Amino acid sequence: MMTWAGSRRWSSTSMECVTRCSTRGCNTSWTRWWPSWQPTPPRRFIYAEVAFLARWWRQQDEATRRTVRQLVEQGRLEFVGGGWCMSDEAAAHYSPAIEQLALGRHFLRREFGACGTPRVAWQIDPFGHSRQLAAIFAQMGYDGLFVGRVDYQDKATREQLREMELLWRASTSLPPPTADLFTGILPNVYNPPSGFCWDQLCSDPPVVDEDSEENNVDNIVSTFLQIAASQAEHYRTNHIIMTMGSDFHYENANLWFKNMDKLIAHVNARQANGSRVHVLYSTPSCYLWELHRANLSWSLKMDDFFPYADGPHQFWTGYFTSRPAFKRYERLSNNFLQICSQLEALAGMAARDGPYGPGDSSVLREAVAVAQHHDAVTGTEKQHVADDYARQLAAGWESCQLLVANALASLSGSKENFVFCNALNISVCPLTEAAGCFTVILYNPLGRHVSWPIRLPVNGASYAVTDPQGQPVPSEVVPISNFTRRLRGDGSSATRELLFQASAPALGFSTFTVSRMSRGDPRVPPAQTPVLSQPREIQNEHVRVLFDPLTGHLKEIQNLDKSISLPVFQSFYWYNASIGNDETPQASGAYIFRPNSSEPIPVSGSKQVSTYLVKNRLVQEVHQNFSSWCSQVVRLHAGQPYVELEWTVGPIPVADGWGKEIISRFETTLQTDARFYTDSNGRQILERRRDYRPTWNLSQTEPVAGNYYPVNSRIFIKDKKFQLTVLTDRSQGGSSIFDGSLELMVHRRLLYDDNRGVGEPLVELGANKQGLVVRGRHLVLLDTVESAADQHRLLAQELFMAPYTVLAPGGGPSYRRGHASLQQFSALRRELPPNVHLLTLAPWDAGTLLLRLEHQFERGESANGSQPTTVDLLNLFSAFTITSVQEMSLGADLPLDAVSRLVWTPTTGPAQPRPVPKLDPSRVTLQPMEIRTFLATVQYKVPGGGPAGL
Repeated sequence: MMTWAGSRRWSSTSMECVTRCSTRGCNTSWTRWWPSWQPTPPRRFIYAEVAFLARWWRQQDEATRRTVRQLVEQGRLEFVGGGWCMSDEAAAHYSPAIEQLALGRHFLRREFGACGTPRVAWQIDPFGHSRQLAAIFAQMGYDGLFVGRVDYQDKATREQLREMELLWRASTSLPPPTADLFTGILPNVYNPPSGFCWDQLCSDPPVVDEDSEENNVDNIVSTFLQIAASQAEHYRTNHIIMTMGSDFHYENANLWFKNMDKLIAHVNARQANGSRVHVLYSTPSCYLWELHRANLSWSLKMDDFFPYADGPHQFWTGYFTSRPAFKRYERLSNNFLQICSQLEALAGMAARDGPYGPGDSSVLREAVAVAQHHDAVTGTEKQHVADDYARQLAAGWESCQLLVANALASLSGSKENFVFCNALNISVCPLTEAAGCFTVILYNPLGRHVSWPIRLPVNGASYAVTDPQGQPVPSEVVPISNFTRRLRGDGSSATRELLFQASAPALGFSTFTVSRMSRGDPRVPPAQTPVLSQPREIQNEHVRVLFDPLTGHLKEIQNLDKSISLPVFQSFYWYNASIGNDETPQASGAYIFRPNSSEPIPVSGSKQVSTYLVKNRLVQEVHQNFSSWCSQVVRLHAGQPYVELEWTVGPIPVADGWGKEIISRFETTLQTDARFYTDSNGRQILERRRDYRPTWNLSQTEPVAGNYYPVNSRIFIKDKKFQLTVLTDRSQGGSSIFDGSLELMVHRRLLYDDNRGVGEPLVELGANKQGLVVRGRHLVLLDTVESAADQHRLLAQELFMAPYTVLAPGGGPSYRRGHASLQQFSALRRELPPNVHLLTLAPWDAGTLLLRLEHQFERGESANGSQPTTVDLLNLFSAFTITSVQEMSLGADLPLDAVSRLVWTPTTGPAQPRPVPKLDPSRVTLQPMEIRTFLATVQYKVPGGGPAGL
């Protein structure tokens, strides 16, 4: 990277940037490493993604490491971003986004000290930018953010107004400037100016300054000065930035630096003839420092940068849904990683070195971190790369399962033969299919108790289930649906499923015993068979769902607790994917969504869907078949205040020559005034308006794709009284294309590439090479506007941090001689308040645990939930005793009182940071949307003995 200073007037302060950056926080002087004989500042380089650095670093000898550390201390090698990867901002949930940033920053701090701490967030390639991730960057201590891709209309407007650099207020709940982040939009995404690319992949001519007929110095310098002057018209200070590099560049760094050395020398030589341009090697933090020194006020942005388009018919909104199976696997993997980390923290050394072998959470932690990459969870990678991401996650699961087994044995006191059935979503589990007796351990990672439906494949007709106290638990056995039979192929012999409702305490587990009953047992209930007639309704204590008896479609939802009724029609449709011909040159692909018509086609082909009803004490289900490749179960479990829609889609047929983009659409009578609401990375909620952008006058060219937004956890519509909310189990694209409606894209299969870098169509053949089949869930809530957040906030966390089921044959030996096993365990002395979420509990450095607590409500969205809450950390946990606590920044690599950020002034007036209050660990107060991070030193309680440290 190079900084260009004084394109309108030359400024000598540009050289002070070099001095400032080389000494900032590092206690070194540039005079130590800049020899007096060197005519120009030394070469500089920036590096972003730590996963690759860490792999390379492990292979280097100590001499090479010393050289790198010296370059970092001198400010010549600067780390930007500093996450394990440069994460996506649409499909990435905030929890793993925080984790991957913390993982990278922890590595840099450990290996390079204070000089390795990134000051600048560097998101130059993601395809749109989220408000929640900006808030995360601000709370991690970054001085600013640089982005490469913004909508082409937005960029043109900002260039005209000279607002390419702005102040982003990334939260309406946190007091300014807590979530304020200076944001700069780079002029050329991440590319060099046209004609100035000197990598071996480039074809631009090199700088020839010898005495030769090919000497091109005058032409190159004049062209460069014209570009600099033109670019300077769009920025406000006498400093401008030019990125010198691009994707896959610096394969031959000498080509770059040799030509840039010449360019710098010859451009600066023009100053003798009156040029006002001075050029130097620089870094983003140096440039940011000079902008801060300018002491200007900056325009304020409150929304986000979605959706992103790079042309009139080129909306990058398809990747919100691309590779839906991998998106779900990434979500499940993070869920399991949090459980693995929690159990490692609760059991200590016993989890890492127990009877089942050495357990290790780092393999899954690094795999989940890499999966956040902007070409991973997005689904915008080649198929073989997606397969490799999945392979890395699978290896992480295996390593964590050992750790979970060790921890459960230690905490429960029983060395069971633990079994992990990873295909329960398609009813495959050899243990439960064959065993006459087995145990079910339900672990709950949330800070409050949960009630959770258990569904296991079996072959018996009836089973007895008992809870941790030996009391009977109601259960039912139902036939496995035809949908599931088709999904699993020959992977299971089970003909039935066992259902029962299990509960588990906060941050703990409950153990249930399951026994097959003989046919003559008087406790065996009479067998039930599906009702094949068209269902009219299903109902539990809280919700009634009505169906059209003629068509089989859902037609109405009733909230019985609030006496609310709303007509809701739901069905599946598909958009024809543009194929990229002469008439419509832009095709739908992994990145871009472009239907060739605004009207989707019903999957069912007709207005009728075939249905049948399953109804018993525990669950009521309507099975809907829309086509040979699209089906759904509308389900009400006893006691649940929401409707569950379990959809199964695929293989998407393409024999007709059309790629297809499948949606689930809800149509209601709500008067929504073109407004709908989506989450930001699973946390903040943003209002969306159809065919509208808050910061510029939109010229809409794609009425469907141009109104799609990322839905990481929920989307809702509302009027003045009622709200309909749909929660997702993975990231998807969603919208409200007409008033009273909302839709979610669940699957897509395309026949053409969109020419944005993948180089292959998004076909996804699946394991049987016939086409990918995807199963997922939507949870539907109907409530009053005033009460809706109280429901969807808690339910979204329950869906994201779901309880996990571990199985065992039962009868395992005692873990500790003379100590009885525990059938139930909670690591908390008391439950956390409903508006407080245990975001992170994991081992950190030797002797310490990392603990993050968050307030999960926004300011003003709930009368009770949005109130501040106080927690006593010292008396919170029962598994260990906290002996000392230090509050840290969100990334956990800096003490909170050591964080010093540049304070920027918006045009609305300055906001001064508040001093960090003295920590009282017995009274930790959380304000709406606040995340507080702690390093806790702990002592463990060993049965039969005193406390023991890590």
